[in-house]
Amino acid sequence: MKTFRYPFYLILIILVGVIPATTLGAQETEEPPPDPNVTVEPELFETLEFRLVGPYRGGRSTAGTGVPGHPFTFYMGTTGGGVWKTDDAGESWHNISDKFFKAGSIGAIAVAPSDINVIYVGTGSNAPRGNVSPGIGIYRSTDAGKSWKHVGLNEAGQIGRIRIHPTNPDIAYAAALGHIFGPNEERGVFRTLDGGISWEKVLFVSEKTGAVDLAMDVNNPRVLYAGMWTAERKPWTLTSGREEGGLYKTVDGGDNWEKLEGGLPDGEVGKIGVAVSPVNSDRVWVLIEAEKGGVYRSDDAGKSWELINENRKLRQRAWYYSRIYGDPVDENTVYALNTSFYKSVDAGKTFTPIRVLHGDCHDLWINPQNPEILLQTNDGGAHVSLNGGKSWSTLNNQPTSEIYRLAVDNQFPYRIYGSQQDNSTISVPSRNPQGGLTPYEHWRNVGGCESGHIAVDPRDPDIIYAGCYGGAITRTNLKTQQSQNVLVYPQLQLGQAPKTLKYRFQWNAPIRLSPHNPDVLYHTSQIVHRSSDEGHSWEDISPDLTRNDQERQIHAGGPITLDNTGVEVYGTIFAFEESPHEAGVLWAGSDDGLIHISRDGGKNWKNITPEAMPESGTVNMIDLSPFEPGRALVAVQRYRFDDFKPYIFKTENYGKTWSLLTDGQNGIPENHFTRVVREDSQRKGLLYAGTEFGLYVSFDDGAHWQKLQLNLPVTPITDLAVHQGNLVVATQGRSFWILDDLNVLHGVSRLSDSGKHLFQPVATY
Repeated sequence: MKTFRYPFYLILIILVGVIPATTLGAQETEEPPPDPNVTVEPELFETLEFRLVGPYRGGRSTAGTGVPGHPFTFYMGTTGGGVWKTDDAGESWHNISDKFFKAGSIGAIAVAPSDINVIYVGTGSNAPRGNVSPGIGIYRSTDAGKSWKHVGLNEAGQIGRIRIHPTNPDIAYAAALGHIFGPNEERGVFRTLDGGISWEKVLFVSEKTGAVDLAMDVNNPRVLYAGMWTAERKPWTLTSGREEGGLYKTVDGGDNWEKLEGGLPDGEVGKIGVAVSPVNSDRVWVLIEAEKGGVYRSDDAGKSWELINENRKLRQRAWYYSRIYGDPVDENTVYALNTSFYKSVDAGKTFTPIRVLHGDCHDLWINPQNPEILLQTNDGGAHVSLNGGKSWSTLNNQPTSEIYRLAVDNQFPYRIYGSQQDNSTISVPSRNPQGGLTPYEHWRNVGGCESGHIAVDPRDPDIIYAGCYGGAITRTNLKTQQSQNVLVYPQLQLGQAPKTLKYRFQWNAPIRLSPHNPDVLYHTSQIVHRSSDEGHSWEDISPDLTRNDQERQIHAGGPITLDNTGVEVYGTIFAFEESPHEAGVLWAGSDDGLIHISRDGGKNWKNITPEAMPESGTVNMIDLSPFEPGRALVAVQRYRFDDFKPYIFKTENYGKTWSLLTDGQNGIPENHFTRVVREDSQRKGLLYAGTEFGLYVSFDDGAHWQKLQLNLPVTPITDLAVHQGNLVVATQGRSFWILDDLNVLHGVSRLSDSGKHLFQPVATY
């Protein structure tokens, strides 16, 4: 395929010598060299646009702040959708990080008290649940978010808090937890004295322990407290706590630090939230995960401490929450965040809940001039209260949903389905009959819950199977509003070590209907399960198709707090498909690095794992070609081992041989790990790849890749579907999007050597 880089008439002029070729493009700044992986010039399809279809239902937000003196202005950071701003107290939000940020996961936001035009944002969510996305450092704005500049700390991982000097916007401190999936050196407390031009690591404990929270004494900004936390995730567990963790203090702006004791827990210490009363600098609170954890208070600036509250409601899932905040006008009022939002008026001895619109609370900002004005962020987004929490702005105006997987039906216009993390399943129409985005009344809950896959009966879109926490499946009839459980086996895996379970169902366990007989339903644990009667009875049709490493089937969490919700169930079949060409040809991929195939309906299975498969790589997606029976594409990710390389494999012969389509040099960068790959249904060799940091296309069957970002925001791409001439996109933080007309991509990929192609117009309705 030829690549055309200059207009044809200009090439003719050069050839006849009217303009010397050496003067072509001569400018003051030299243009970057052409990308050798660009096989089709982006200018040929740059006018295409993705269309947001919603839902406008908020996703998880773990960072937020307001602006003193501007009671209706707030910022929120989402865990996959970037930074958002409201100027009307949450009535509407607009994104301000698109086109600037190269990652969507946000962990901290701070506005300079002395110059509200200066904003610092730390990437990488500080609440590291199982689908957490990595950060890429810090951004700074000097025009209230109109533009941004990346200012370093590229490898700081998850940045949980930023504090800015009250009178100098160029002095700031960042709490960097570091890489959440492995040890690294760029973690701890960092300080800049020049607005982010340079950063100094002023507190470092070890390559496994980072900073998760920072509190500054607003009356004396030389005094800071830092919560140091050892936290690491693996696919099967979360480590939270180590003896070297704890609370540290500086009185000289960060030059020197002291680890505080005086009654604080010793031994293994987990996550710590810390707050200094703005009214009384001697009063400090910490909410701490430890064997004897809870709320500790000091009334002598950290010299001595008293355990004043050890209620479990403030400490459940301590690694996920553990935030505490002092009221700006009353030294006896303090707030704490956990699954609910709590307030104390007796300096922390007792707490009562404040009603919020969504549980699982992560951050809080209290207006220092009027504590009735609050911004509170949670697993449903961010909302504002102007009356101390009596009422809140809506969460249904933020298109920041985190979607796990994608399904479509055969209606026209079709509907899109997915499970939204921290919420429920949801279905939205691909096009609103009234035009524009689909309003709330068009949203549908289709059974199941926040996790898992969805399968829609191709004969009747009112019949839907949806997963929940791995092992459960519901069969829902939307027409009759009836729903029933059709699970394989009646077991409650919450709180259980996976090795004790009969069937290991992952939080995100595949559910599939046979393309040849939709009465046949598949579900996978470590075994492939099949039902021939819509889930009323089941049979096992495979052996264990995983490595079955029981050392990785332990209780998740520890050493302080266990946490078994299904997210960390490991040694499971993570991807499954039946061939659209041949009934009974089944493909299965595990989360610990194996691929198997059966060509006789599950009677016999063969290990067809590629030789180049990375150790324990998760087979995240299998895409079976619509063109050839033995042709398949596989997306593998290994980021949960701190390996961010992209892995896409292709076979043409049922897995006898494989080729790796990504080497980090042929278009997809070496740190853009892949979640999904799909082949176009009309054009063989036209491939789409969804990565952690954007969307890519290959026009030559994976030999080269180039960006297909267009106006799509930078956000993790979790799934793709080529359907009715559209490319449907599911994201982890920006809801659903559609690229309406793939006909253009089909056409530009068929350009002849002459550069001419007559496009076939698509049907118009």
